[in-house]
Amino acid sequence: MSELIITDVEIGDGKEAVKGALIMTQYRGFLADGTQFDSSYDRGKPFQCVIGTGRVIKGWDQGIMGMKVGGKRKLFVPAHLAYGERQIGKMISPNSDLNFEIELLEVLTRDD
Repeated sequence: MSELIITDVEIGDGKEAVKGALIMTQYRGFLADGTQFDSSYDRGKPFQCVIGTGRVIKGWDQGIMGMKVGGKRKLFVPAHLAYGERQIGKMISPNSDLNFEIELLEVLTRDD
């Protein structure tokens, strides 16, 4: 599969993630075989990033936009929207498709 697949597990009713917003998420990342390679839950603190501006993998930029606070979403991110041909750490080999479970906790935009 070469397309991003977005599955809403729970639809949020809070503020929507829009391009350029600072978002706060909790997430788990899995390799195609189900092995977890990353988790903000395990680190004990949410992950913050600016969305839609190329600061995270393309699959996140595309997959989180439009999500609302309180929502939970699963993303299937094909390799070309993840890290492509790069090896990332010990676990993510080149051309790896990735799966994420993401919970959107907060969205901050310039007008907040």
